[in-house]
Order: sequence, then C-alpha cells, then structure tokens
Amino acid sequence: MKLYKALAGLSLVAVLLSSCATYYQRTQQMQTYVQQGKLNEAQEVLLKDKKAEKGKNRVLQYFNLGWLEFARGNYQQSLIYMEKADLYIEDQQKNYGSEALALLTNPNVKAYAPEDPEKVMVNYYKAMNYLMLGNNESAMVEARKITQRLYDLNDKYKNRKNRYADDAFAHILIGLIYDASNDVNNAFIAYRNAVKVYDSIYTPQFGIPIPDQLKKDLLRTAYLNGFQDELTFFSTKFNTKYKHQPQSLANLVFLWENGMGPVKSEWSLMFSKLNSSDGFMQFQNDEMGLAVPFNTGALSNADRSALSDLSVFRVAFPKYLERKPIYGSANIRLGDQVFALNKAQDCNAILFKTMEDRMLREFANSLLRLATKKALETAVKSKDKTAGAILGIVNAMTEQSDTRNWQTLPYEISYVRIPVPKGPQTIILDLKSSQGNKEICIDVDMPEKGQVFKSFRTLDAGPAQSRILNQKR
Repeated sequence: MKLYKALAGLSLVAVLLSSCATYYQRTQQMQTYVQQGKLNEAQEVLLKDKKAEKGKNRVLQYFNLGWLEFARGNYQQSLIYMEKADLYIEDQQKNYGSEALALLTNPNVKAYAPEDPEKVMVNYYKAMNYLMLGNNESAMVEARKITQRLYDLNDKYKNRKNRYADDAFAHILIGLIYDASNDVNNAFIAYRNAVKVYDSIYTPQFGIPIPDQLKKDLLRTAYLNGFQDELTFFSTKFNTKYKHQPQSLANLVFLWENGMGPVKSEWSLMFSKLNSSDGFMQFQNDEMGLAVPFNTGALSNADRSALSDLSVFRVAFPKYLERKPIYGSANIRLGDQVFALNKAQDCNAILFKTMEDRMLREFANSLLRLATKKALETAVKSKDKTAGAILGIVNAMTEQSDTRNWQTLPYEISYVRIPVPKGPQTIILDLKSSQGNKEICIDVDMPEKGQVFKSFRTLDAGPAQSRILNQKR
C-alpha cells in the first residue's frame, strides 16, 4: 500500500510537470509588455509574484527586475537587483534534496543555474549602471570581472572546450573606461586585447568582424602613446593609413542594444545503445549523425545495469529559439554628420554556441537521470509488475529539459564614439530595416571636455523560431 501511495504521489508530480508549458510561455505576459515598451506594466507583472525572490527562479527575477530598472533609467535600483543576482551566482550551492528529485523527474525542480553568458551579462549591466551614475572606477571593476569570470568558468571544463573563452566586448568596455580617464596606455592595451579576441574567437566562431570604431581607437591610442611599431603594424593589418586629428570636443560613446535574445524550448532525440566495453557505453542517433561515448565508471551498479538493459530510449534537451531583430543596422546623425554604429557583441550567437558546446554535458546529465529512473523502475518491477509499469509511465511523463533563461537580454550590442559640442544636444538614431527606416531623437547634455556614455535599447523583434545550430548570420 505504501508503494502505491508513493507512486500515486509521483504520478501527480508527473502530471503537473508534463503539463507545464515552457518558461517562455509561462512568462508571456511580461514578455509582451516588454516588447511593447510597457516597462512599468512588465515590472508590475513580476512584482505580483511575492514568492519569486525566494523560489527556485529567484535569479531570473533579479535579472529581469535589474534590467527593467536599467531600461527605465533607475540605475541605482538596477544595481541593487544586479548585485543580488551576482551574489546569488557566487554563493549558489547545490541543494541535494532538489538534486535527488531532479534525477527522478527533471531539472526544472532545481534552482535555476544561469548560463555562462548570463553570468557575464550581470557584470556588463553593473558596469553600465556605474557609468550612467558617473562612477568610472566601479565600472572598471565590473568590466574586469567579466574577463576573470570567463577564465574561472572555462577552467571548470576539461581541455577548455567552450568557444566562449574570452569576451572581446568586455575588453572594449575596459578600453573605453580607461579612455574616459585619459589613461591612453591602458586603453591601448585593452583595445589590443579586444582585437586579439576578435581574431581568435569572435570572427571565426561567431562571425563578428573587428568593429571599425575599435580599429580607430586602437590606432589613436597607439599614436598618442608614441608606439610607432604598433601603429605601423596595425595600420598594415587594418589596411589603412592613420592621420591624427586632435579633438577639442567631448566624446559621446553611444551603445545600442538591439532586439531580444533567444528563448529556450525543448527537443528530444531517440538514441540506441551500440556497445559497451572498458567502462564506456556508446550511444548513437542516426538522424543527427551523433555517436556519443559515455563513461559509466561513476555510476552505481544498479544504474550501470539499468543502462545496459536499454536498447532504445528518448532523451530531452534544451534548445534556443531565435528572435531576429527587426532592425539590421543603424547610424547616428548629428547635424550633417553621419556615424555608423558597429556591432561589437552578438549575445544571440554566443548563447547558441554555448548551448552547442555543452550538448555532451547535457547528454551525460540526461543519461544519469535516465539510469536513475530505470534502476528505480527495475527495482519496483521486481516486487510488483503493475507498480513497475506505472512508474515507467511516470518516468516517461517527467522526461523534460530545463527551458528557463534570461529573456530580456539584447540580441546584439553595437557602439560608436562621436565628438559632440558642449551643452544640450539632440542626436538622431537612424534605424534601418527591410520594413522601412525609423528615426528616434535622443537628447544628451555634453560637458566641455571628457567622455559621456549613453545606452539605448530597441525592443522590436520577430517571433521565436528554430535555428540550425551551426548556422551563422
């Protein structure tokens, strides 16, 4: 009787979990308000959930509330939420009760563990908040944390297999902050580091070329430092001849966050077991051309036996759905001058590649979950065939992937540096799309000298849709 009661409880959990929509579908109202630019209403939706900051999705609550405050210009309040998210990421410990339940059901029962690029974007928004508040020193600390966090994250993975091993945009941000402090030596070093990352990672892996603005800033700081050899080298590399033009005006660094990042959905694959030897099992999916070795050394005897009994089985994986931005490019106009915005960061491409890089780890986790379920099912069936059959149904119903993610991230980030006269000025953001162009007037108040940062977000994006993993934009 106790066994049937336990199975009844598991069956109820299975029904609840199997009937759940994806996280994106469950947060559709908030997402709709965001894309309509109704940020106050989006925040109200989030704050209605009084338990959100204590539940398993608390870090996602901090992400979204922090971004909403940033987008509304409430930089101090945004910092509070982003700091909570950052502390949560640093202090996140495994909850072994939820880990055990996840092995019997699916990873949605655990507290959400952010993706590596999501962890990095927390430091980006903290840095931007500090820059908007005029605190360049604290902004520099956060920008430097981006590169250190990536080094720490990638040290977790054997052979450093993640392609997102360094962040070119973080080095640009560091350079821009040094530039704002007239430290042209360290600015040059940061810009040079950014070029290295574009050459080694961003261009070959994500299809992002070195931004023209970065080339200009690198050549300018090489000249100002008197680094003639470096100036000659990079002038040749960029196929340009540098001509120094002293500036008497303050600079506006304009950052354009465009579109909406991807959302997670789910897909599943049928695998067949090929063979097993020397502590390894080989699994294959003919449709995708996948052959995956799995080390069974860490499994219990029961789990290893359960996997050995399997011939064909289904495994659920998370996948991203792309939301392509409506605007493909943009310029800044000031009087009769036109300045092209240069794409420096492709959040969408990085998230897709990161997901692709961890597919083998996802497969290993899914196999461990499947082995645990199958071992329990076998043990129950040995005592009661009917109970074992019920548990088999429960196991099938609870096989789901984790579809949670930070859904208010931008699709991409572009930037440009322009000289602007002192006092209140109006610049025009000229947005380009296949559906027509759009002009947005933006007011800035410029000092006589120095550097001012301005961030602007366009939220227009298409519907969430599938994309081939190896596809490049």
